[in-house]
Amino acid sequence: MASHNDTVVVLFGATAGANGVKLGSDERELILLVWQIVDLQNKKVGKLHRCLVKPDSLELTEQCKEDTALNLEDISKAEPLDDVLQQFHQSVSSELKLLGRSSFTLCTDGPLLIRQVFHPEASNKNLVLPDCFYSFVDLRKELHKCCPNSGSAQDHTLSSMAEYLNIPTENTETSAGVWEVKTMAAIVLRLLSEPHNHKFTDFETVKCKFETGACRKSEAVDSETVIRARGLPWQSSDQDIARFFKGLNIAKGGVALCLNAQGRRNGEALVRFVSPEHRDLALERHKHHMGSRYIEVYKATGEEFLKIAGGTSNEVAQFLSKENQVIIRMRGLPFTATAEEVLSFLGPDCPVTDDKEGLLFVKYPDGRPTGDAFVLFACEEYAQNAIKKHREILGKRYIELFRSTAAEVQQVLNRYMSTPLISTLPPPMLPVIPQPFIMTGPARDCVRLRGLPYTATIEDILEFMAEFTVDIKPHGVHMVLNQQGRPSGDAFIQMNSAERSFLVAQKCHKKMMKDRYVEVFQCSGEEMSFVLMGGTLNRSGLSPPPCKLPCLSPPGYAFQTAAAVIPEAALYQPQALLASPRTPQHPAPAAPPAITYYSTQAHAHAHAQAQAQAQAQLYMNMSMNMNYTAYYPSPPVSPTTVGYFAGPHGSMVAAQASPSAMLPQPGALVRMQGLPYNTGVKEILSFFQGYQYAPDDYNSLIQMNDQARSLLQPPKEWVCL
Repeated sequence: MASHNDTVVVLFGATAGANGVKLGSDERELILLVWQIVDLQNKKVGKLHRCLVKPDSLELTEQCKEDTALNLEDISKAEPLDDVLQQFHQSVSSELKLLGRSSFTLCTDGPLLIRQVFHPEASNKNLVLPDCFYSFVDLRKELHKCCPNSGSAQDHTLSSMAEYLNIPTENTETSAGVWEVKTMAAIVLRLLSEPHNHKFTDFETVKCKFETGACRKSEAVDSETVIRARGLPWQSSDQDIARFFKGLNIAKGGVALCLNAQGRRNGEALVRFVSPEHRDLALERHKHHMGSRYIEVYKATGEEFLKIAGGTSNEVAQFLSKENQVIIRMRGLPFTATAEEVLSFLGPDCPVTDDKEGLLFVKYPDGRPTGDAFVLFACEEYAQNAIKKHREILGKRYIELFRSTAAEVQQVLNRYMSTPLISTLPPPMLPVIPQPFIMTGPARDCVRLRGLPYTATIEDILEFMAEFTVDIKPHGVHMVLNQQGRPSGDAFIQMNSAERSFLVAQKCHKKMMKDRYVEVFQCSGEEMSFVLMGGTLNRSGLSPPPCKLPCLSPPGYAFQTAAAVIPEAALYQPQALLASPRTPQHPAPAAPPAITYYSTQAHAHAHAQAQAQAQAQLYMNMSMNMNYTAYYPSPPVSPTTVGYFAGPHGSMVAAQASPSAMLPQPGALVRMQGLPYNTGVKEILSFFQGYQYAPDDYNSLIQMNDQARSLLQPPKEWVCL
């Protein structure tokens, strides 16, 4: 039986838009197909065939009309592409049968017709191309192989190749495409003849399927093979991106979807191709469409690709070592979820590859679960069955399921594994006129908002409060952030009186904000501190923080002090969290107590400072009074950051006037996050061996009622040095 290199079919096509070197760059459809069989063994040519193709959009550019001499009336009578492909296959098969052969290879003038026209258009129309369109002979490259002195393959044209081989180039044909096909057939026959005696053996190939795989950070990636695609639909997968670049060969595992700071896709992807030639063809698809969206395509670097797709974890490498698997990401899992529960949730309709080995739970560096997991499926059918379980309930939580990629697995693992265990101090702040501190007490003059949309801003809260906005204390809106610094859905508001806070709770409870109803509870300043340290607050009263969950910050303290003014010169930067071991020394005056104030924008120099000195009243609050909270005071003139400064002489005078109200400050308060749950005081003291620490009982220094003192025990996550 004859092999592929015994017969080639010379093929020419034209689109309704740009042709020549820009063929396929404008997404225009195919309107003309011309072909002719060349018998390489007998060095003969067959019958020439010319067929028009009817596009879905009956529109021709002026340049197309000039190049092809076709009009709308001609193409409107033609057959659609799928019928023309059947006609092409039947015609070639019948001629091959007469020659006693069954296979052939396409031959084109460059790669554009196959890579930039046939495959993208067939993909957009959901057509299945015959196998012959996945390998072809690039006549320009064949001439360069046979005659290296003929010049670069990219610079060749049909006319230049014909001139180099002494083939007449005069075009006397009246029908578009006929001269091109006859000239290509003549070039093929000339290459077969003396003195060239060329053999057509190396064919260009088109990958029929994108191959998934892992990428190591140590891998070398050529920057001339990487592009950045922007404007992708957020739900698009690596297979969708590979389909957008259909006809071009993407490297194994060469699609990396980019994630934003919240771990969600940002509509961008980095794509790595097998060669610079394919990268250059991909750039020609700038502003081509994926569905109804156009996609921007730009050059990128290998360093950018490795930053997104590269990984170093052996666990991830082992997980991704199973090739040709479909990856699904699960988000929102209960922290206590086990592999058995996840497998049971997925059910028998979507079996996981290698059972538990096909599950990868994402964890923090200290081993705590993040609620994310990745699952491997052997085929598309199983993955689709899993996607149908999107937002179904596991335990008491609904689970989100998305298609994912190997690069996304690397990104998510890299991001969580690099999360610092101990938060860093805020950047240094410029000294400004201090603002009053927040007072806490038993008066129920506060309200708690629960269930806020995560996108809610202070302006949304003020609009939600409506006529009660005028009753909010200055700097009285406090939004609560979670441990990752994202909105938790809670906020506290300080009102002018308990009566106004009661009315707010009555009239605004379960009132809608955007698409969610918000619960409103009346509470006191003390109760607000309880919640911020991890307790719960509801209409039935207070519940203490869970005993097995480590508190992230110490309890809050309230101080009653006399009015004082902090001179600007007294402000300076804090010391390091953990100082060097102290040596015994004679008693010295206590260091200025650390306080926190809310900075504001600088006012007009002397006048503003004089006014502040005349009217300012200092309300003190220890900097460690919050669990996972960050304050954003309002109205809009309020500051948005917290500054840490040492207390000045004025505050020292106030502290001396009420010595029982101030926590001693021999050194600093150090936060220890990530402790094992079974850690005891003995282990903590052993960890700080060589450092002086304060007595462990400081409840007597806190001004609060008995109920509060019973709830607020010094969490073992803190040591006072």
